[in-house]
Amino acid sequence: MKRYKLSDLVIFENDDYLIVEKPPFLSSLDERLGNAMNLLQIVRTELPEAKLGHRLDKETSGAVAIAKHFEAYRHLSIQFQERQVEKVYHAIAVGVHDFKEEAVEVPLHKMKNGLSAVNYKQGKPSLTFFSTLEAFRHYTLLECRPITGRLHQIRVHAQVLGAPLVADKAYGGKDLFLSEIKRKKFNLKKWEEELPLMQRVALHAKELGFKGLNGEDIKAVTKYPKDFSALLRQLGKFDM
Repeated sequence: MKRYKLSDLVIFENDDYLIVEKPPFLSSLDERLGNAMNLLQIVRTELPEAKLGHRLDKETSGAVAIAKHFEAYRHLSIQFQERQVEKVYHAIAVGVHDFKEEAVEVPLHKMKNGLSAVNYKQGKPSLTFFSTLEAFRHYTLLECRPITGRLHQIRVHAQVLGAPLVADKAYGGKDLFLSEIKRKKFNLKKWEEELPLMQRVALHAKELGFKGLNGEDIKAVTKYPKDFSALLRQLGKFDM
């Protein structure tokens, strides 16, 4: 596991908040198993009183807001509760889709196996808007704007739309192999096993925006991590 310094991750900072780019495969909080470093531990090496304003799944990369002190944490928590935080995710979906602010609004329920499912009796309200950013021949780059923040919300909603995310086998997605899109001149030696182009769910927290303690607009836009960028390059080259 790569070791990160806080300075490697920060993309915004003021007296009250940080916004960091969480790498894929780094947990937001303690995983309870093993001694793997997590994002909060990294932050607290320099800011012992800091708290995460929210969390991302371990596989999901992108923007996470961190409060440096309790007043800042409370101020941000209220904005999350009142659905005033702007969250924009980018995702790569299986299939070709033409969405324009397509809304998915269904109740979601956390199951005992740690996954979420649509459940009209026990579920809590959830809402996400989906728009197509770029369509390839077999896949689509989506912009996802979740209004609520339920467990695996974007992933379940994408499945509801018939647009499951690449490598998201838990919710109907599948691995993407180079041999699938590069049909000509693809050579794999007999003793080699082809690996998927994406080793995780193709989901990235691209933008995050909220109000600071003085009412100022705070916003950060992240870069794609290497694996996400590489996958898009391959799609642009071989799946157009």
